[in-house]
Amino acid sequence: MSIPFHKIWIEQCEATEDIRANFGLENALGYLIGEKLFTFLFVSEQDPTVAAEIPAFVEQIRRLFTPAEIRDYLDRLERRKFLAPTHPENEIDDLDGETDEDPWPDNPVTGAEELLRFSRIRQLLQP
Repeated sequence: MSIPFHKIWIEQCEATEDIRANFGLENALGYLIGEKLFTFLFVSEQDPTVAAEIPAFVEQIRRLFTPAEIRDYLDRLERRKFLAPTHPENEIDDLDGETDEDPWPDNPVTGAEELLRFSRIRQLLQP
């Protein structure tokens, strides 16, 4: 029997325990918060059934990770994904115009929406 989509977070949280055991804390946090929670919030913006599951999903994340683990992960994610580089070697515009990774989305509205989701995740996960 398959689980309804709005309850998929339950299986994702269970999978996170295996990911942590096999691949480490950072991968587990990236999977559950960086991928699944971001996606869940995106879908919840259009689906009230999914939105109703957010408090339970967030509570389970808090059971799986300590407040310090969550805070440290969110701080790293914020620096890596949402803030401008602080070191010259990490500048977006290098001399030949090429970069390893473009941290800014092509559509500024999409970038702003993702930043708002990140802010919401931080508020939900940190007391």
